[in-house]
Amino acid sequence: MDALSWDGTLTSRDFFVSARAFAEKWKEFNSAFSPWTWVPCPPKQPPCHLPQLLQQGYLSLEKICLPGSSNKGHVASQEDVDEISLNEGEEELEPVDNATLVETNNCLQVCYYDFHIVYSDSYRVPVLYFRGYYIDGQPLALDEIEKDLPACSAKVLLESKWTFITQEEHPYLNRPWYKLHPCGTSEWMKLLYLGDDFQAKNGVAVEQYLVSWLSVVGQAVGIRIPFEMLNNPKSCN
Repeated sequence: MDALSWDGTLTSRDFFVSARAFAEKWKEFNSAFSPWTWVPCPPKQPPCHLPQLLQQGYLSLEKICLPGSSNKGHVASQEDVDEISLNEGEEELEPVDNATLVETNNCLQVCYYDFHIVYSDSYRVPVLYFRGYYIDGQPLALDEIEKDLPACSAKVLLESKWTFITQEEHPYLNRPWYKLHPCGTSEWMKLLYLGDDFQAKNGVAVEQYLVSWLSVVGQAVGIRIPFEMLNNPKSCN
C-alpha cells in the first residue's frame, strides 16, 4: 500500500491482521505485563462468508492499574511512573522506551482500568474504549478518571487537537464506556506514516498500524509502547 495515496484508514480485515500482530509483539517485547487478548464477537451484520466471522471482535486489556497519584496506594517503582516526555513547542508526541502499565498485584486500594481497542466502521480506524472502577466494582466518573490519570496524560488531553474523551455505548457490550474520539485519527496516522522513512519508502505496513497508533493515543491514558515494538516493523510480517 503506497503511503502517499493512502488515506490513513483500515479495512475491518486489516484491523484484524494488525490486532493479531500487535498482540504478538506486545507479548514478545512487553512480557512482564498482562497481554492484550483478542475477544471474538458475533458479527453486527450477517457475514457474507465464514472468514468475516473470525474478524469480528476487539482487543482487550483488563484490570490494569495506571501509574496515577501516590495517595491512592500505588506502590510501583519510580521507573514505572516516569512521565511521558514531550518535546517543547512540538505537537508530535514521542513514544517512550518502557511500558507504564502496572500489574494489579502491585496495587493496593487503587482504581482498576479496562481498555478495549475496537474497530469503527464509520471512521474506519481503531478506537480506544476504557472504563475505570474501584476494587468493589463501583465505576469512576469522568472527573475522577481525569484526576487519576498521570499528569502527562492530563496535559496531552488538555492540549490535544486530535482527540477528546466522550461517553457512549460500547459497540459489543451495550454498556456505557468512555472512549477517545477518533476524529482526526486517519489524518494524523497518514502524517505519522509519511514521516517514517521506512514506511514512506516501502509502503504502509498494516501489521504495524496499531503499534504506531497506540504509541500516540496511549499517551492520553497512561499507556506506553516499548521502543522495541516501534523499531521492529518486520517481525510480524
